[in-house]
Amino acid sequence: MMLDNLFDRLDELTIEYIKNEPMSRRTTFKIGGNADVLVKIKSNEQLKQVLSLAKSFDIPYFVLGKGSNLLVSDNGIEGIVISLDGLDDIKINGNSILCGAGTSLRALCIAAQKASLSGLEFAYGIPGTVGGALYMNAGAYGGEMSQVVVSATAIDKDGNEVILSLPDMQLGYRISVFKNSGLIITGATFELKEGDANEIKAAMDDFFARRRDKQPLEYPSAGSTFKRPEGYFAGALIEQNNLKGVSVGGAEVSEKHAGFVINKGGATCRDVLSLIAKVQQVVKSADGVDLEPEVIFVGRK
Repeated sequence: MMLDNLFDRLDELTIEYIKNEPMSRRTTFKIGGNADVLVKIKSNEQLKQVLSLAKSFDIPYFVLGKGSNLLVSDNGIEGIVISLDGLDDIKINGNSILCGAGTSLRALCIAAQKASLSGLEFAYGIPGTVGGALYMNAGAYGGEMSQVVVSATAIDKDGNEVILSLPDMQLGYRISVFKNSGLIITGATFELKEGDANEIKAAMDDFFARRRDKQPLEYPSAGSTFKRPEGYFAGALIEQNNLKGVSVGGAEVSEKHAGFVINKGGATCRDVLSLIAKVQQVVKSADGVDLEPEVIFVGRK
């Protein structure tokens, strides 16, 4: 890879970057080796410039949100990791909220509540960005992004700006058009309903309290480890097979919620992958159900 040439060009363009950034600092699992370079994007124009450089120098890239649904290889990530945290503007226009892909869901929910706009309460406490939430069609407690988003802006691998309507996004259970299209989400528009700010805050606080009570938020994790199998609940299947507390190295099936694999301390990517495989094998053998990971694995093999 022509990383030295890349660094020279990034310096010329005054685009901020960090060499050999530990991905354990950038994921909620607190796991992962170094990225060759992490680039901090602050505008769509900078994103286009970085994509052009990656293409010119034949360097692979990966787009990062808050790292809340990622398991990064112990060997790190080859090439460029693009952080969109700088795309975090929020604009309110009537019942609509326009925001950048790097906006945290927490900030978006608080902005909506302060504007007395209802519909995003379910997302309060989900530890991700707007871009990541659309990518996965994140949801909880009966709500999901497809119910509130009306359009999105994106940039394709050639640097072209694209506007997508709700049908264009093809949002389903933990799936979207963004997963395999190469489109990089840069922003989104949400259409909400007028409500009472105090009632909205009460609902947000209730959802957050439920998460705190039922989920192992005191430990690093990537959220729900497995997708919900049709006709079942992953956590219930894992619990009924007496897998709570089972561990491999520093990775453990949470005693609090069997649907979570947590980092009890010093867990490696290999530990987590081994534990996931063990859980899958036991559930498949006992119940004939294939558990599909919701967590996304990235990085060098």
